[in-house]
Amino acid sequence: MVSLRCKSIVKEELKKLDVKYSILPYGAIEFSDEVGQKKLHSFKRNLRKSGLDLLDLNESILIDRIISTILDLIHNFDELPKLTFSEIISKNISDDNDAVLKIFSEVVGMSVIQFIVTQKIEKIKEFLLYDDLTLAEISRLLRYKNEQHLVAQFKKYTGLTPDHFIKLKEERNKIIRQSLNESGGKKTINTNKPVG
Repeated sequence: MVSLRCKSIVKEELKKLDVKYSILPYGAIEFSDEVGQKKLHSFKRNLRKSGLDLLDLNESILIDRIISTILDLIHNFDELPKLTFSEIISKNISDDNDAVLKIFSEVVGMSVIQFIVTQKIEKIKEFLLYDDLTLAEISRLLRYKNEQHLVAQFKKYTGLTPDHFIKLKEERNKIIRQSLNESGGKKTINTNKPVG
């Protein structure tokens, strides 16, 4: 459950069940009472009418595993491994990959490949904002074919070239420096106000 609309539909259908429940972060539903198969079947059917699907625990765990594997590889690495993402995902999923990838697309709202690309774009932004790496170095670290492919993908997803993104960062830093210079470079703290 991502949108408010989804959440309100699920809550409305849960009220009809007349059971105690709690909705956990990331949309999992935990039932406090025993829910009979008839009620559960009715709940699933009503959700499908609204375009929603109820995942079982194993499917949910697989989706979480795919997401955490991708996030870990892209955001917590020195250099991406030479394996392809499909090989990495295959190592982490023992079930039918096509079925799981279809479920992933339905739940996350994008394919695994699109999710990987969006995370790589976020990592590029991070490199551009906080590191002094060249585009060629970033391209090598993130296993792009070449620098031009990185630039094209970055522009497609952000609407900006990496160079323009860097200029925006420099302008932001210039404004911050000017602001600090105007205030004398000092932070002022009101010591007369009680803390907390």
